[in-house]
This record gives sequence, C-alpha cells and structure tokens, in this order.
Amino acid sequence: MDRIRAAQVFVAIAERGSLTKAAELLDMSRAMVTRHLAEMESWAGARLFHRSTRRIGLTAAGEATLARCREMLALAEQVPSAGEHGGSTLRGILRIACAPSLAQATLATAVARFLQRHPETAVVLQVDYQAVNLVGERIDLAIRITNHLEPGLIARRIGDCPSVVCASPDYLRRHGTPRRAEDLAEHNCLTYAYFGRSLWHFRRAGGTVGVPVGGNLSANDSLVLLHAALAGAGIVMQPAYSAAPWIASGELVALLPGETPQLLGIHALYASREYQPALLRAMLDHLAKWFGDDSRLAADAPGRTGLPHAPG
Repeated sequence: MDRIRAAQVFVAIAERGSLTKAAELLDMSRAMVTRHLAEMESWAGARLFHRSTRRIGLTAAGEATLARCREMLALAEQVPSAGEHGGSTLRGILRIACAPSLAQATLATAVARFLQRHPETAVVLQVDYQAVNLVGERIDLAIRITNHLEPGLIARRIGDCPSVVCASPDYLRRHGTPRRAEDLAEHNCLTYAYFGRSLWHFRRAGGTVGVPVGGNLSANDSLVLLHAALAGAGIVMQPAYSAAPWIASGELVALLPGETPQLLGIHALYASREYQPALLRAMLDHLAKWFGDDSRLAADAPGRTGLPHAPG
C-alpha cells in the first residue's frame, strides 16, 4: 500500500478526530480509511489512537507518528509529479473486476489496447457475476452495469448499455409474438437474479411503461438466460452486445421494434476520488473514452449485421 496515501489518511483522522469525518474529507469509503489506518499501525508497530464509542485520541506513539507524517507529506508536496514534466510512462499492476459477458464482449479488448499503449503496466482481470468488496478483495476498479448502485459507493458513469428483448423463432411459433410491451405479461419471460416477477421498463412514443413479467426460469447469469432463450425456453431481455450475433444469425428474433428497453449505466467503482494512482486515473479515462463510443455496445457494432425484428 502507498505509504504517502496512508499518511494522508492518518493525518486526516488525527485532524478531524473521526474515521468517518476523514472519509468524508477525502471522499473515500470508511472501509478504506480503516484499512489505511491498520497499515499505518502495522508500519509503526504500535497503536496510534485510543478509541472509544464517542471519541478518538492519539496515543504517545500516534503523536510522534503524526509529526513524522506531516514532515513526510510536506516533503512529498515539493516533489513534482511525472505529469508535470510531460512524462507519460505508467507502471504497475491494476486489479479490475467485471461480469463475464461484458469482459468477453468488449472489456478484454479495451484492456488489451491500454496495455499495448502502456507496456510497463499489467492488469489482473477478475471475472465474476458477484459484486466484489473493493477493499476486502484488493480490487482497484470494478465495472458494473446497473441503474441501482448501493448508497455510499464511489462511482463514475462511463457509458450506457442498450438492451434488446428477444426470443427464438421456435418459441414465437409456439406461443405467438408480442406486439406491445404489455403483451409480455402473458408470456414466459426469463428473468435475472431471482424468481418471481420483475419489472421491465420501456421507452416509446408518448412516454414510458413498466411491465411486470415473470416465468419459470430465473438466473443470476445473463449468459445462462441467453442460452435458455436460444433453446426456446422463453423471452429474454439481454444487453445488445450479447444478443446481436444470435439475432444476426436468425437464431433469436428481436421484438417490439417501436419500444426501447431502458438504458443501463456502465459504472466504474473505486475506493476513493482523492489521491488516485496515476495508473488508475489513466485506466478510468481510457475506459470512459472507450465506452463513451456508443457504437461499441450497440446492436449494429462492427462485425454485426444488425437486428432483424419479428414481422409486424
């Protein structure tokens, strides 16, 4: 862990008298503040604060450490960063977490382009559908597609993810083709994450509509639902980048051409907005530019032939 950053956190705790207030000052999660303090106490080999339920105060070792940290930070401020002299060489390892479907569709390519541009860097890509604990799992950056981030997370929206509702020709032959979003309530819809009814939102001429849907299959993996739809199990809502190749081949049919599923946000999650390593800042900017190109996740991205719809 960066000792300069840990020292900054330690000084903020001492000056504010609270881990929570230090977290607010630094725009950092309280868990990350706690982790930095634990590292400082490990390096000092002593407890730095007396803690009670109401207050926090420096120990004798903490007083001595505070003085040294202030001296170190004062010296650090006098050292210009590489960026101030036009330096562009990035070094280090970045740990990134992402869902499998997005990693396969485009993130792996985005990371590869970044590594080509910065050959002295490395990325460890953790692919998992489960939400990660950034601090506990030592993840520098998590990429998540959602419109419902948990309160307290530090995130930057770096792009939009369009979706498409689709089904196999076999399912449509057996059960008919929905013409309006409301018709989905009468169909077997494959839902994400939990059993029971979900609410699918659409934009259309005249406003928006939310349709309660449900079916006999639910999963916490969007690719599982995609392949179930290919097998004729029901109607599915998928990220356009996942469904497009199958729609182009005719194995799935895009539905409801006049009604657009609600856009989902692509978010980059990280532990703190302050004191970010140059490598993390560079990757954030790279991914924001990458996902800011709407064509990368669109249904008609390069190499895809577009989305044929069910006949009206």
